[in-house]
Amino acid sequence: MSKEYYINAYPLMNNPSQFYKDQKSKHQEALAIIKRQLNVSSTIRLLLFFGIVGSVYVTFGLWKVMTGVLLTEIAVFVFFVVRHGKLVYKRDLLKALVSINETELKVLDRDFYDLPSGEEYHDPIHFYSQDIDLFGRGSFFQYMNRTALESGSDVLANIVKANEITDIPAKQKAIEEISTFPEWRQQFSAIASLVKTEMPATSVIQWLQEYKSFIPRGTKMGSWIFSGISLATLALYFLGFIHGGIVIGWFVIGLAIVGRFLKKINMLSAHIGKIQSTFDQYHKLLAKIEEQTFESDLLKEKRNYIINTSQKASGVLHAFSKHLDALDQRNNVLVGIIANGFFIRDLAIVSQVETWIKQHKDDVAIWFEVIAFFDAYNSLGNYDFNHPLHHYPEITDTQVTLKATQAAHPLLDPAKAILNDITIHKEQFFIITGANMAGKSTFLRTVALQIVMGNIGLPVYAVKTEYSPIKLITSMRTTDSLTDDESYFFSELKRLKFIVDEIKNDRYFIILDEILKGTNSTDKAIGSRKFVDKLVHSKSTGIIATHDLSLCEASQDLTQVQNYFFDARIEDDELYFDYTFKEGICQNMNASFLLKKMEIVD
Repeated sequence: MSKEYYINAYPLMNNPSQFYKDQKSKHQEALAIIKRQLNVSSTIRLLLFFGIVGSVYVTFGLWKVMTGVLLTEIAVFVFFVVRHGKLVYKRDLLKALVSINETELKVLDRDFYDLPSGEEYHDPIHFYSQDIDLFGRGSFFQYMNRTALESGSDVLANIVKANEITDIPAKQKAIEEISTFPEWRQQFSAIASLVKTEMPATSVIQWLQEYKSFIPRGTKMGSWIFSGISLATLALYFLGFIHGGIVIGWFVIGLAIVGRFLKKINMLSAHIGKIQSTFDQYHKLLAKIEEQTFESDLLKEKRNYIINTSQKASGVLHAFSKHLDALDQRNNVLVGIIANGFFIRDLAIVSQVETWIKQHKDDVAIWFEVIAFFDAYNSLGNYDFNHPLHHYPEITDTQVTLKATQAAHPLLDPAKAILNDITIHKEQFFIITGANMAGKSTFLRTVALQIVMGNIGLPVYAVKTEYSPIKLITSMRTTDSLTDDESYFFSELKRLKFIVDEIKNDRYFIILDEILKGTNSTDKAIGSRKFVDKLVHSKSTGIIATHDLSLCEASQDLTQVQNYFFDARIEDDELYFDYTFKEGICQNMNASFLLKKMEIVD
């Protein structure tokens, strides 16, 4: 079903701010109830503890009575410990949900600078990421990213850097559909946020692939036999048929059997402690994906990877999570000593762990990939949900590369943004002139993001957009390198060479800001014009911003070139900008005025 259907059925989808306020209020009320239940649970556990101590005092010396009473009380205590743990998880989940809605409300107010910036994905030689503020503080990635998993963040970063133009309608449908499940998305993100990552998902997968078993075959059956004998021995002792020394002797034998493998079990337990949280939460994430049905082909395809099996992936992963939890309980004195002495518990559990790894280690990589995909697409769907007035580009195959009506940069405040129209045909180039601060660079990044977002499948900040998909390549923010003993000019030449090499192999939309800034004006004019000629004859499409008005003369010789400008005017000794994209050549420059205005020169 379309997004319009859901907006009509659920009016709050057209008012994300009110939706987040309602969700925050709902989860805060539920959180208050859980906190009260936790207080009661803590009191009960404390009373049970004192009850156990009191029963030991009262029955001390009556060993059989004391043992029976203690086992019963401990069982009740364990029940309440488990129940308390579940309440703690519900509390943490509700806290995460409250935090998610608080974050969204802040972002709607353009306050997002404390979110992960994606600086680690910075790539100075990428096709466009450095030039269009894709990563870093105040970047588009920081504004859009809501991934809760490191692997999901990696997938999202790869999506925005991919520069791919295939299957865009399928991506649009997937993003549009997942945007219509805001509560499901928040539940997914809240669960994912509770993963305590001590080891990246890729390292977990590698560990599973490389794991070497050390528990002998038949251990599981042997543990059942040993446990049966232990229970029989305990029963005979309580019935008075055997001496307590026999029970102690059998107990020591159990500890000795486990002790033979103790070093390797300790190493496995320490390693499992680093991945336990991952599996504990990942099976819940798989369950969330399994419970939600999708109509778009891309989402259905990804979901099918975890449901087209004889067993539910979430159930299989949950079983492994329980094995890991059980092994972790060995750190408890009662479990670690008593259960191992009577039931060789460690060996039984490690045997289950190793059997599971052998059977499912190849599936885990696929399941983790699906989880990371949905974590990434949650961010894309969230972007769509937060921008009900943005629209999906109409994907075409015409002579028009990009036709955007009333477009603006997505990070600009809608209340202040100046909207502009642009229509650029295939193999056409715009040369844009304009005064400093008149809006050229923002416009270049607006067009660049229209293309990047269009290729990703996102809606764009425009009333209407027609788009014939094309890859993007830019040169707007070249830097020198002292460590590489590389001048600014040489860095720029390398970037231009990179562009020339790439356009030999594929069709690109090229965005350049001030060609050959690192050389003198005469060389710059001659070189820039030759480079423009080369780009035009390469059958590329693009935009070039410049302060060199002589470059505008190219439109006289090349029909593919058109001139546009951003204007500035000086009135009453003040500088004014209208930030409007106009056809023609800029006649007003402001550098001298600004130097005087700021009292830098007389």
